[in-house]
Amino acid sequence: MKKYHLIIIYALITILFGLVFLYSQEKNQTDLPFEEITINQPDGEEINIKIPDTRAKLFETPKAISFAGEEVPLEIEDVKERFEREIYVNAYWQSNMILLMKRSGKYIPIIEKILKEQNIPDDFKYLAMAESGLLNVVSPAGARGFWQFMPATAKEYNLEVSNDVDERYHLEKSTVAACKYLKSAYAKFGSWTSVAASYNMGISGLSKRKSEQKQVNYYELLLNDETSRYIFRLLAFKEIFENPDKYGFKLKDEDYYTLPTFRELIVKQDVNDLATWAIKHNSSYKTLKIHNPWLRTNKLKIPKGKAYTINLPSLE
Repeated sequence: MKKYHLIIIYALITILFGLVFLYSQEKNQTDLPFEEITINQPDGEEINIKIPDTRAKLFETPKAISFAGEEVPLEIEDVKERFEREIYVNAYWQSNMILLMKRSGKYIPIIEKILKEQNIPDDFKYLAMAESGLLNVVSPAGARGFWQFMPATAKEYNLEVSNDVDERYHLEKSTVAACKYLKSAYAKFGSWTSVAASYNMGISGLSKRKSEQKQVNYYELLLNDETSRYIFRLLAFKEIFENPDKYGFKLKDEDYYTLPTFRELIVKQDVNDLATWAIKHNSSYKTLKIHNPWLRTNKLKIPKGKAYTINLPSLE
């Protein structure tokens, strides 16, 4: 029986050392501290080994933070608590945050440029993260793309939604459309915080709650759980992205995903087979669809007098 005990103990030691090795080789961005444990063998000998300490730790959350230049009243207890909730939820969902950070290398520079051109505060890039995780997702209600436009709203802001083309998936065009919405909401509320909240629940919905509760400040409103958490999710992204080391995320420049340099091809005539078209232009159907997700079928019918710009990786 003693023999079997020794086998079990040595097996456990092997597993623990294996875990230590895996963590030491891990090149992701969370530096976990180690704790030392003692294993007592049947012969009385003690072995000390170190294993990763995965116990959660408290963060020193900021004493002040703003959204789009508007200060967040963290002195209000429920506001502080809601902010800290989103910090912990997102900081400890490491896999999601790491991938979001890596993905941001491809898309955030494009979004930042358009926000600046449209005179929209830079903090609204975090709204795109909250809406879609910088992925062309589809909501249960049918909202699509980085900015999660519904079909009617997309058309209202001059995005084409048809059988072959859905510009809700066009990053540049959908970002411009989102800026148009943000400007119209700001004209209504005069507060960027309220504008962001309205992106989640609609201008009319937020206006109704303000009227019912006789409050104009987002932080003084009692809202549904999703909208109540929404601004704080944006703030959590902002805090973590601006202070990644503080929350255990240590990405190097080469860790971020990037886009290739593109060549633009203007298409003015119908394309009956995009796979053949892509090959003709020294590319592939897969590459075409990855970089032009707004193309929704295997063909492209072009209305009279219209043209589309398709991006393919440069040949140089």
